[in-house]
Amino acid sequence: MFEPTSRYHALPTALHTEADGRTVAYVRRRFLPAADALTAIGQIEVQQGDRLDLLAHRAFGDAEAAWRLADANDALYPPDLLEPGRRLRLAMPLS
Repeated sequence: MFEPTSRYHALPTALHTEADGRTVAYVRRRFLPAADALTAIGQIEVQQGDRLDLLAHRAFGDAEAAWRLADANDALYPPDLLEPGRRLRLAMPLS
């Protein structure tokens, strides 16, 4: 259902039956992993004017992997990661 690089790739799906009898498939909830449970692979420093997609592209070669930065740094509000000079942890996603 989702690309292998998506944070939703490994999530199970479920079915819900609506009041009118229609069955709707949905993806179950994704729980955020604890950053210390992820395998660290390096660090990247935030520069003035950086955005999460630019950092993800620089770190992983994929601008859509910004979620990996949030997961690796326990960020519930990812824009908080963009303080210039801050060193962000890079990590492998959970499989």
